[in-house]
Amino acid sequence: MESLRFAGEDDDEDLYSGFDKVHPALDTRHLETDQGFLDAVKTSHGRRPPTQSRGLGTAARLSSAAVPRLGTSQGAGVALHSSLGQVGGSGSSDGLRRPMTSMRGTGYSSHASVFDPLNQASKGPAPPLISKSEESPEEKIKALERRVMGLIEDSCMAASRGEIRLALDRAKEASSKERSLIRQREQAGLSDGHNLDLTFSVLFNLANQYASNDMYTEALNTYQVITKDRMFNNSGRLRVNMGNIHYRMGQYNKAIKFYRMALDQVPNTHKSMRIKIMHNIGLVFVRMGQYSEACTSFEYIMQEEANFKTGLDLVTAYYALGDKEKMKKGFLRLLECQLDIDDDEKYTATSDDTQANLILEVIRNDPLRKMERQMKQEAERSILTAAKLISPVIETNFSAGYNWCVDAIKNSQYADLANDLEINKAVMYLRQKNFKDAVETLKMFEKKETKVASTAATNLSFLYFLQNEVDHAEKYALMARDSNGYNDAALVNLGNCCYERGDFEKAREHYVAALDIDASCVDALYNLGLTNKKLGQYEESLDSLLKMHAVVRNYPPVVYQIAHLYHLLEDNDQASEWYLQLLGLVPTDPHIHQRLGQIFDSEGDKQQAYQYYFDSYRYFPSNLEVIDWLGSYFIEHQVAEKAISYFERAALMQPDEVKWHLMVAACHRRSGNYQQALLTYKQINRRFPENVECLKLLIRLSSDLGLKEATEYAQELKKVERAQEQKESRAASGSRPGSRRSSSRASRSGSATSGHEESGTLPPKSPGPGPRASARSARSMPSSALSGGRTTRLSLNDLEENEPYTPSTKEVDSSYVDPLGPLQERPKTSLRRKQDEDEFADEELGDDLLPE
Repeated sequence: MESLRFAGEDDDEDLYSGFDKVHPALDTRHLETDQGFLDAVKTSHGRRPPTQSRGLGTAARLSSAAVPRLGTSQGAGVALHSSLGQVGGSGSSDGLRRPMTSMRGTGYSSHASVFDPLNQASKGPAPPLISKSEESPEEKIKALERRVMGLIEDSCMAASRGEIRLALDRAKEASSKERSLIRQREQAGLSDGHNLDLTFSVLFNLANQYASNDMYTEALNTYQVITKDRMFNNSGRLRVNMGNIHYRMGQYNKAIKFYRMALDQVPNTHKSMRIKIMHNIGLVFVRMGQYSEACTSFEYIMQEEANFKTGLDLVTAYYALGDKEKMKKGFLRLLECQLDIDDDEKYTATSDDTQANLILEVIRNDPLRKMERQMKQEAERSILTAAKLISPVIETNFSAGYNWCVDAIKNSQYADLANDLEINKAVMYLRQKNFKDAVETLKMFEKKETKVASTAATNLSFLYFLQNEVDHAEKYALMARDSNGYNDAALVNLGNCCYERGDFEKAREHYVAALDIDASCVDALYNLGLTNKKLGQYEESLDSLLKMHAVVRNYPPVVYQIAHLYHLLEDNDQASEWYLQLLGLVPTDPHIHQRLGQIFDSEGDKQQAYQYYFDSYRYFPSNLEVIDWLGSYFIEHQVAEKAISYFERAALMQPDEVKWHLMVAACHRRSGNYQQALLTYKQINRRFPENVECLKLLIRLSSDLGLKEATEYAQELKKVERAQEQKESRAASGSRPGSRRSSSRASRSGSATSGHEESGTLPPKSPGPGPRASARSARSMPSSALSGGRTTRLSLNDLEENEPYTPSTKEVDSSYVDPLGPLQERPKTSLRRKQDEDEFADEELGDDLLPE
């Protein structure tokens, strides 16, 4: 305490002097030279982990290794030895005491005492909690009522989300809890406090959920329980719901009965409710075909409280009766209905008042404004629908009826709808294939207001585009765009005109501009995909079509284009997947089956390819490509007899094509039916006598069968070859000497006997149509398969200008290579004896073996 100074003793000195002096035992500046401390650090004593006791001060942590471990605060008075000097314990009277700090004031001390700054230990433990008394019956009943109400709310919320099954489960659970609640009330003797509102809510919600789940019988039973109980006030209104259920079940007589019972129980003060019930009765009469009774109900409503929906129903009932005068009166009565909404000018900012403009901005799209728009749309739809319904029948012709409706609308408060009806008149002309009157009707709008003129010009552009008058279509599309810059349909028509001209870049710009105006314009989106496909930008096209598929699901043209794009991108897996989706939409499209067959054929899956090709043939048996593939498939699998029916059908489709007849004969020959093959070849020869290939096959087959007709066919073949050479020589004589170019007639010939094409060589010309080998057959035959390797060479250098040409006499080569591949080995029969082979035929006899 000698080194401490207090304020007030000497005001001239520093108030905080004395705090810089530290006891040598607490000074850490000389630890590096303290040998005792260094020895303690080097030994294991310095590495021990600290004990749990925190009672020692700093001096105990600085003790040397020679001093044994000190205890806790019970060891007060033990001196700590160090090279810095002796430090007294807490009970030492001669050593330096610990300096005074603020920790002692808060209860902290170096002694092992309990930390209790608030002195709470002397108060003892807290008293035990008081146990809650058991709930009374009234409280239990109230808790159960709250639980039942919670289940009803959960049921209603689930029904609003569309989870009707969950809503029904919650309603049933609420009904069960409510019955247990009634039993508890009876047991507790509290029947007088029965909550009728809760019971009504439970039963009403349960009946509604039954009806939502199409459990009509259960719903009717539940409603019957409510209506029979006289304790429920105004329960007669629920007979309307019962009538609705009978209407859904098709029991119209019972529906009318319950509607009328509900109408009797609803007081006259509830006018709106009575009108709705009368409207339901009228609709049921329309469903039953009793239009006179329906007109009576609708007329009563129009007299009491006219509305557009009932007015349209009344005109429809008059239309069903065929009464023209009443149709006109009903339409005029419909036009007299008042639309109690404010004008659009109310929502237009006309002043500079900032606060008023902000209010207008808020209410411009609020729920009330949306409801007004819906009411206006409903009114316009009712008027236009009624006009379109009665216009063709109220006058002698279609045009006069529309003119009467237009005049009636112009004289009413809905004069703005007259232009829409005029445009609809043009659309009706289109449906009747009367393009001339449609165009004349639309041209009347060219000088009218901007919006109507733009709509009419758009329709005119579309009409001219359908008639392939692209110039007029583009003209009116430009007019529509100039009249209304936000007319996306006009931009689509402009893009279509550019697409038709082949200007795909310009077309794409118009389609993109249309999408900028209306991102949901599916016409522009689809056409943009087709345009990018034409430009070879398959990825961009695929992106547009996938967006279109997300907007319009399961639209077959879009699915087909996506599948074809994947096919073009050589992604056969995705292509086949989309083609399969397309088959789910149009399962009888033969073209899609053929595409899938091509994909599987390219991947080597012949069996799957055959299945789709066969389905394509089954839905459209006149596709020559499919027929050719199926026939070749059976030939490749050595089942030639099954390929005959396909080639015969192809021969019926193209009777002048000799290829199909030859394929039929070849199938008979490969299947071992040589007689039928010979007969077929003879028929082909009679029909195509100048076909060299048929003659060679007849020679080959007759020779194999040992028939004498082979010689006759060989002579016919020689004559045909000579005739062909003469024709070629005439064609060659018509050309200039020394020219290596054949005549135009020889170049146009489609002869099946052409062999090699060399310089200075004129191929023989076939007088007939000539067989046209298929692509699949051409891959399996050599270049000289049809002519047997024979070439007729005519060197123009060997001829003089005036020397006549004399055909050279050559031996006829009747060899033939089958385009269907080599024949199977013919089975050995007894038609021709096998000659005995001499074992010594090839041996030479020496002189020593000859007889002398």
